[in-house]
Amino acid sequence: MRRLIRQTLLLSFAALVLTGCDALSSEPTYRGINVSGMNYTPFNLSRFTIHDKYGNRAGGGGDLMPGAGEGRLSCCYKLKGTEFTVDWEVYDGEEAFKDIYAPIKVIHKTTQVHFPKSNISGGPGSVVLAAHFYPDDHVEFELLKGFGGSRIDYSEVNHWLKTNFGKAVTGDDSRGTVFRRTARIASQGWLKYRLTDSVDLQQYVYFTLLINPTFDEHPSVQRILQETKGQPGAFGAAMQKLPESVVAEIKSNRFDRVASGT
Repeated sequence: MRRLIRQTLLLSFAALVLTGCDALSSEPTYRGINVSGMNYTPFNLSRFTIHDKYGNRAGGGGDLMPGAGEGRLSCCYKLKGTEFTVDWEVYDGEEAFKDIYAPIKVIHKTTQVHFPKSNISGGPGSVVLAAHFYPDDHVEFELLKGFGGSRIDYSEVNHWLKTNFGKAVTGDDSRGTVFRRTARIASQGWLKYRLTDSVDLQQYVYFTLLINPTFDEHPSVQRILQETKGQPGAFGAAMQKLPESVVAEIKSNRFDRVASGT
């Protein structure tokens, strides 16, 4: 009997060593997870590495264009805890395009991420840790099942603009330049007003690009921004209903007359 007890204790101790004492830790542990980066910055996301406080690492990236990432995964990683450090690199695609033979000027960033304990069912390889990279350089984590999960779609905004306004939007610029310009303006819509809905961003880019880059200073637009705050799609819908007279005032930059009521 004593021999059996001793063997049981030895096996239990060995199990604890092999699991790195995870069984005794209150910290969440995520094993066999896929990692996907969602890039909402106006730059290309070349790479990122997630570090926990226990020496584990997970990585991804791979030259993600603005708005890209939901279809690209890297596997399979273990991460532990609730506090993480993300080291990531971006570069300006428009600057890189100007001279394809010049060294790419990479910008290095480091962001701290707090990710509360999250539960999601599924075996190894079936769970995706999505890292959402925002224009203000903060990063958010999210556990997902399978592909998808993008929160901002710059390509949809760009497609709408080109379809509806053609040369007025594209001019003689390349497709890449047009897209990067759209992403840059749309990212400002997020920075200033936290716009994420495609219809909201379509109107924001349209008015910035084709009407007046300071359109949001007009009292009527300011009122719409206040009334639709936190309601995805509402800003875009309201801007589409602006009277033609107001749009003309915005286009002619006659804000002083409107503000003074004269």
